[in-house]
Amino acid sequence: MRILHVDVNSAYLSWTAVDLLEKGYPLDIRTVPAVIAGDPEDRHGIILAKSIPAKTYKIATGQSLFEARQKCPQLLIFPPDYDLYLGCSDAIYDVLHSYSPLIQRYSIDECFVDFTACEGRFGPAEQVAFEIKERIKKELGFTVNVGVGSNKLLAKMAGELSKPDKVHTLLNRTELEEKLWPLPVGELFMVGSASARKLERINIRTIGDLARADSVLLCGLLKSHGQLIWEYANGIDGDRVIPNGEIVQKGLSNSMTLPADVTSCQEAEQYLLSLTDRVTGRLRRQGCKASLIGISVKAATFVRYSHQVQLPFFTDDTTRIYQYICRLFEECWKGEPVRQLGVRLSEFVRADEYQLSVFDFEKIPRDEALNQVVDQIRARFGQTAIYRGTFANSALKPLEGGVNDGNYMMMGGYKQ
Repeated sequence: MRILHVDVNSAYLSWTAVDLLEKGYPLDIRTVPAVIAGDPEDRHGIILAKSIPAKTYKIATGQSLFEARQKCPQLLIFPPDYDLYLGCSDAIYDVLHSYSPLIQRYSIDECFVDFTACEGRFGPAEQVAFEIKERIKKELGFTVNVGVGSNKLLAKMAGELSKPDKVHTLLNRTELEEKLWPLPVGELFMVGSASARKLERINIRTIGDLARADSVLLCGLLKSHGQLIWEYANGIDGDRVIPNGEIVQKGLSNSMTLPADVTSCQEAEQYLLSLTDRVTGRLRRQGCKASLIGISVKAATFVRYSHQVQLPFFTDDTTRIYQYICRLFEECWKGEPVRQLGVRLSEFVRADEYQLSVFDFEKIPRDEALNQVVDQIRARFGQTAIYRGTFANSALKPLEGGVNDGNYMMMGGYKQ
């Protein structure tokens, strides 16, 4: 097998940098200490991505902006633009699709490509990996790492060996032992910090140590996870590249931390409408309908609670789902100040499945036509090209929340 793993270098920051340069910004923010982060005034002051020069100041993803500014007072800060990032992700997918139909989006900035059957047409996978890397750099303006492996795990680990703008291979046992085994055990996929500490206590410090260890001992220490990481250390992975359209999506969610604590039901429901509008748009793009609707509420005291309802039918209609969201909020809200709100949709079927009653016969096709027109306008002219009148002359954004346009199927994750 020949699997490619394509990973954008500092994705959010690179995509923002390219967008700024196209708009005439005088500086490539990838060349200076810069970060992508939320607005601290909106209580989103967390580092989402950083430039390579920012790393020299020991600025890390997940740090607060306050801490990052302490380390680098001249740090440049830019807000995230999730609609831009989705567009960039789609552009990468389009490039890869010209080489193989078997593509799995692992995340917004990573894809696996099954190139096994395509070598006869395009040439060796290693050669094509360089071609893809250079093509993305030339056509899209940002750099990627491409890992080439004999399975998904080795392709991903190869792409992580050194960055940025590199191609690496892990195609046989010799490369596995030479390139992967000397690395610290914590760098192996699926070995977290807690597992690494347990392994180090029994003198397993490198990936090679793990590969040579007794799998029975590892199962005693880490249960089934021990067997999994022993297989990974030995380059064993049976997962295939599954095109995302074949993945049965488990759920979609959207949430946000509010700029200020909300104490009014009406204001809270406006935020919920903004969250619902975005997540139902995602639902329709996935070609699904949902029957389980839920909300989550985090109070100003950081106490979190949730509420959900199982519908006797499936729907992808924004207005209908929002009506249930409001009902759930009114039932569960205790009247205290609210810091964070979230909505979740699950229990999916394909969008072409219907469950009609005599009362829905005329209304559902009309609502679907309206949603379709709205989605088409947003796809062509931008997500805020059309929005509900309640947001006119309002400080609230018509579409709120971050990006989780998954159906991204993680290795070892959802199975069909």
